[in-house]
Amino acid sequence: MDALIYIVDTLLTLCLVAVLLRLLLQWSRADFRNPLARSIVHLTNPVIVPLRRLLPAIGRLDTASCVALVVAALLQVSAAYLLRGLGPPPGLLWLRLAVIEILRITLWTYFFAIVLYAMLSLIAPGTYSPAQGLLVSLCEPVLRPFRRLIPPLGSIDLSPLWAGIAIQALLILLR
Repeated sequence: MDALIYIVDTLLTLCLVAVLLRLLLQWSRADFRNPLARSIVHLTNPVIVPLRRLLPAIGRLDTASCVALVVAALLQVSAAYLLRGLGPPPGLLWLRLAVIEILRITLWTYFFAIVLYAMLSLIAPGTYSPAQGLLVSLCEPVLRPFRRLIPPLGSIDLSPLWAGIAIQALLILLR
């Protein structure tokens, strides 16, 4: 039974991450001509496009992606409860756990994106790859406030380190 719980939880988490990445890339105004961004769009289109017919965007807010994200989080929380034999979760607890899951996945997504961004800038500075372009557009809005606070140390950028520490502190607070 534990293996089934693991498989279902992993698949639902991957769905949640895909929809979340689409939303985060839209908010950061990433270049959707990038092959990786295009892949995320094609992966999530079967869910988002039908929802867009029902839920039009409100300004810059893509309501279809937001609703898909919340539904994916609600499915993940309810699947975890049902597979453990606890029955359906109570209404407010279900919504609270879904919001916490969205926040947790968002923080982990940014943490790993910042780690990859920092590693790519150390390994291959000045080069371009589709992953690097996507990571720049995703991580720069998060790193910008840290760069304002932390003075530059020549060619060493410590803002990813401090952003990672702040994200880990927020994850500890979410427990």
